[in-house]
Amino acid sequence: MSQDLMSRLAAADSSSLSDADKSLRVMDSGLRPLGAGLRLIGRAFTVAAHDDLLPMFEAFTQAQAGDVLVVETAGSPHAVAGELFAAEAQRLGLAGVVIDGFCRDAVGIRELGLPFYARGVTPRAAPGQQPEPRVGVAVQVGGVEVSPGDLLVGDEDGIVLGSEAEIETALSVMEGIQEAEGAILAAVRSGTSLLDKILYAEHLTRLRAGESSKLEFKP
Repeated sequence: MSQDLMSRLAAADSSSLSDADKSLRVMDSGLRPLGAGLRLIGRAFTVAAHDDLLPMFEAFTQAQAGDVLVVETAGSPHAVAGELFAAEAQRLGLAGVVIDGFCRDAVGIRELGLPFYARGVTPRAAPGQQPEPRVGVAVQVGGVEVSPGDLLVGDEDGIVLGSEAEIETALSVMEGIQEAEGAILAAVRSGTSLLDKILYAEHLTRLRAGESSKLEFKP
């Protein structure tokens, strides 16, 4: 990933990126960050940890600094990661962890400050018996398919992802959205009506007339 792309991603937020391209994949809202105010940006390193810990550890032998571990658990009721796992991920320079399932040691993970998403927490750990750990394969996480190398952008609103080409295309549109929304926010804080800035009345009039319309930002 180029430094320019990384810089642009650092300024991205999941809501504006989703608005920029409705075809980008969005993970479902059941995946929540364990810490507040953390940003997730990185390339997916996929893991199929179906009620087993060994694929998680295998990921440590192959993932690169800046990768995000994206983990399919196939509905496992057990934790496939905890504080020790998160600490090792941080030591390796990984950008974060996304588990479509459970983790444990929530307090310790939060204290590390590593971007870490999971569906929930449980004290009971998964076993470590899978002789052929599967990593670097397409997985289903958060209701969407994730391929190795997909780019992820996550924050407290959720996680948006796409191929590098899809994300790069959306970023240009997103930057325009952020600029427009920033100007509107400044105007509203200065006393201007939000409804005036989004042309609400005009939009409603067109809809009632049976015309095609969408909300727009007024400079």
